[in-house]
Amino acid sequence: MSALSVLSQPVAQPLSAIDWLDQGRGLAAPPFPEGALRLELPDPAPPTEPPVVDSAQIPDVTVTPLEDPGLDAVGLLPSAVSGLPLSLWQGSRTSDLVALISEPGRLGLPAIQGLMYTLLLAEADAPPDAGQDSLLLQARVDALMRLGAVEPAQALLERAGPENPALFSRWFDATMLTGAEDTACAALMRAPHLSPSYSAQVFCSARRGDWDGAMLTLDTARALDVLPEIEADLLARFMDPELLEDTDLPRAPVRPSPLVFRLYEALGEPLITAPLPRAFAVADLRDTAGWRAQIEAAERLASSGALAPNRLLGLYSERKPAASGGVWDRVQAVQRFDAAIRSGDTDAIGASLPGVWSAMGAADLGVAFASLYSPALERVALEGAAGELSYRIALLGPDYEAAAIAKGALHPDMRFATALARGQVDAMQPEGALQMTIRDGFAAMTPPPAQVELLRAQRLGEAILQTIRMIQRATQGELVDLAGGIATLRAVGLEDTARRAALQLILLGPRS
Repeated sequence: MSALSVLSQPVAQPLSAIDWLDQGRGLAAPPFPEGALRLELPDPAPPTEPPVVDSAQIPDVTVTPLEDPGLDAVGLLPSAVSGLPLSLWQGSRTSDLVALISEPGRLGLPAIQGLMYTLLLAEADAPPDAGQDSLLLQARVDALMRLGAVEPAQALLERAGPENPALFSRWFDATMLTGAEDTACAALMRAPHLSPSYSAQVFCSARRGDWDGAMLTLDTARALDVLPEIEADLLARFMDPELLEDTDLPRAPVRPSPLVFRLYEALGEPLITAPLPRAFAVADLRDTAGWRAQIEAAERLASSGALAPNRLLGLYSERKPAASGGVWDRVQAVQRFDAAIRSGDTDAIGASLPGVWSAMGAADLGVAFASLYSPALERVALEGAAGELSYRIALLGPDYEAAAIAKGALHPDMRFATALARGQVDAMQPEGALQMTIRDGFAAMTPPPAQVELLRAQRLGEAILQTIRMIQRATQGELVDLAGGIATLRAVGLEDTARRAALQLILLGPRS
């Protein structure tokens, strides 16, 4: 059996890269799950032996800079945590990996989001053609930023050492959103050649108290016409607010840079983050934002898997809502349900469950809710519609297989989901195209030929990235690749991810 058999996730304890980073808990790769499909693959080729000296002459020496592959190999999740081998990118070309990671489109299924985070954050040897340009690392950071995982992106860059302009520029942007700009500015003052722009130089000089240097740089950049007018205007006001106090601030661009975003904030006119890329929502998690803005930002980030559900619950529980409608109704529903759970009042739990489930589902937070409350719900004996809803939530939670074993017989209308949760292919009785396709994926003995070819060529990470897109297309109703995607996940040991993704497709429906 090849080393790929270690690629497994536990059925009862799923790996969550964001949760792990948030809580700092130690995890080890679990044993291969029972019933999972295995694909026999050749073991990776052993490293080439160095030439043997057979004479007293000085041999030719090939020098390889130690840092050459280092940047693209950097990660936050050790192999023992991610369950992924160090040879993840071994047989792939950097350009192919970058193209797959950079492919646009939202990863709507939480199970697939979690898998993508694990790939992006995993420590793994760089591709064979990796050089010092860190293209793969840049693509991974950019993908994390698109998902809103700014803090992990910043940590990844700090682990690598943002010591080239491309990496420093990304680090600088991340710190603008997390509030760590003083650290970035201190680094920039020590190494000005890394500056991503004249604007950054001016801003950092001013932040460090070098007002004369900042103004000189600003005037020089204006004279050379290398600074966008809006940035020049904002920086001038930032350094001397009284200079232009009688004039309105320039209209904000549709897509401001993180620095421009921070300048508007510093000048007393913070920009609304809702229409901006998801990464900007991180700025609203700070105490400087109002409670509503913090909640809306946390919901947006939790829906993409960039924020651990417990942090969202902490914001929901912070105080009593002073208004109604929109997000306040959701806060009230969560607080009411949480109080019922804490009291152990079965009637109150059953009465409040439908409302809170509907409210959380409307914000694409159903799986986050299940991860928070399904263990507690499992201990409550609900009947009727509330009992059926509780079972659906349990199948979306961390202990879905245990729930299916314990309560599946009580819900015959959900026998397909029950069989899926237990990994019992023979018991799956599909109804409709989606269920039939899922059953075919779990019944398949091998992945599609194209995926097998990638795996046999030791292009594991590339195969998983392709599989992520294959399964994601099913959320828009394109089922043609779903069975092959499920079979591929199972073949490489990601049985838990395959089951979770399939359960989420069935129980949550399409996610745009």
